[in-house]
Amino acid sequence: MSVVKINVLTVPQEQRETLEKRFASRAHAVEGSDGFEWFELLRPVEGTDDYLVYTRWRDEASFQAWMEGPMKSAHQGGDAGSTERPKPAASGSTVWSFEVVQQAAPTGA
Repeated sequence: MSVVKINVLTVPQEQRETLEKRFASRAHAVEGSDGFEWFELLRPVEGTDDYLVYTRWRDEASFQAWMEGPMKSAHQGGDAGSTERPKPAASGSTVWSFEVVQQAAPTGA
């Protein structure tokens, strides 16, 4: 059964561009991971400073393997040639976990 992980990132207005640039610089870093099914970065439009990072995985084990491998190494390093880790763009982070129990696709898709 697929699982969905939503990372809720609180990002002050002045850090939004930084956050989006960091995600863009790591584009395609997750797509080759075993069990990966989907990714979306959702920018808040009104009423909140929270970005949502939506990922969908074949199962919990696939997500955990990615967390302990590629994700961990991507977040530990700074820019190429730098030993310093950049300051986080988000001031807070919470992960929500869900199991997919129903789904639908557009007719004819």
